[in-house]
Amino acid sequence: MQPQATYNYKVVRQFAVMTVIWGIVGMLVGVIIAAQLVWPELNVVEYLSYGRLRPLHTNAVIFAFGGCALFATSYYCVQRTSHATLFAPGLAAFTFWGWQLIIVLAALSLPLGFTSGKEYAELEWPIDILITVVWVSYAIVFFGTIVKRTVSHIYVANWFFGGMILTIALLHLVNSAEIPVLAAGILTPKSYSVYAGVQDAMVQWWYGHNAVGFFLTAGFLGMMYYFVPMQAGRPVYSYRLSVVHFWALIFTYMWAGPHHLHYTALPDWTQSLGMVFSLILLAPSWGGMINGIMTMSGAWHKLRDDPILKFMITSLSFYGMSTFEGPMMSIKTVNALSHYTDWTVGHVHAGALGWVAMISIGSIYYLLPRLFGKVQMHSVKAIEVHFWISTIGIVLYIASMWIAGVMQGLMWRAVNLDGTLTYSFVESVKATYPFWTIRLLGGVLFLSGMFIMAWNMLKTIAGGQAVNAPVLQPAAAH
Repeated sequence: MQPQATYNYKVVRQFAVMTVIWGIVGMLVGVIIAAQLVWPELNVVEYLSYGRLRPLHTNAVIFAFGGCALFATSYYCVQRTSHATLFAPGLAAFTFWGWQLIIVLAALSLPLGFTSGKEYAELEWPIDILITVVWVSYAIVFFGTIVKRTVSHIYVANWFFGGMILTIALLHLVNSAEIPVLAAGILTPKSYSVYAGVQDAMVQWWYGHNAVGFFLTAGFLGMMYYFVPMQAGRPVYSYRLSVVHFWALIFTYMWAGPHHLHYTALPDWTQSLGMVFSLILLAPSWGGMINGIMTMSGAWHKLRDDPILKFMITSLSFYGMSTFEGPMMSIKTVNALSHYTDWTVGHVHAGALGWVAMISIGSIYYLLPRLFGKVQMHSVKAIEVHFWISTIGIVLYIASMWIAGVMQGLMWRAVNLDGTLTYSFVESVKATYPFWTIRLLGGVLFLSGMFIMAWNMLKTIAGGQAVNAPVLQPAAAH
């Protein structure tokens, strides 16, 4: 008799553990640069200055913390819902080690100043090629598992994960098109973009906003559609709505990028197109948020004593808030006040901490005990403490940035009777200091929560053992 096949949990375990570790690293860098704004004297050496660390923070939190969370949850979800073990396990192992190498190379090259200077995509061409190789391998493993599934249905979470994988591949290839720099006839790691001027800006924000739309939204909606129903013990509120949500979201998001370039050299019609599609985007975004929250119907009482569900449902609340705020900020008259201010920073972190981090943290808390043969995490009480510290941290962060942003916008546009500016720029900087201090406190609280999670994870791993669950057989048709 053949031994029963088991799911490949090894690579899921590796990515789940690294999610927590990179979360601490990325958020620690965020706290450091927040402190550097309050105390500029902390910019001690060139390589650890705000200008060098800030892109490292963005890359570490999005691609290291968020990326590892996406790999872990998608590899787990696609196996469980396909009733099949991972396709090409050797290639899956390569995606783990390759992704960690990319993160380490970014952590070394960005502080050293090796950068193409683009938002979200600032790495040099050798690293860009490595990203492409790892990402294509990821696609082969993910879609190969779907092809070998033993059930006919493809669960909707896999649609979101798959949409994310394909779109990020397209975005990366187009935005990272670069010409390597030759020095004395020798190839160097430096490069410059094939685009120039307004075309470069347009491509960059087509990429930038869709990195938000697919990496930071579609992928994490895949998490939501699997882990919220599983943790709540309830089916998805409306499966039909989830399919409509998918198609509406992926079509609309692609067009919203130009709203980052209002009042620039970009043609006016392109700016308006970005604004219109951003407003339309509100509908599918809220459709997904409502679908997730309504999944709790008949199970709301579980929120009283289940902190993992608290993370997940609160993340959906922040998702709803952020996806209302984003379209509103894309309206040209609102954008005239908000753009270049800390309001944008607050908006980004409402999505990044409130939505992305909280759904990731909830999903990893769901995974860890199952991956290490435990019934639950070592300390459920510690998860509860983590939840409240994180929530208070987020509220302090975004509230301070909202107030600072509106204040900055109003100060910059204030004019005297004779038409001269009422305030100099440095006066707006000085007025922002108290809010930067509050933001720093919020960041410290959120980072503290990640340390609690790391302690809880280590205790859970120490008290358990790595297990691979047997592959479930699909229910027989009647």
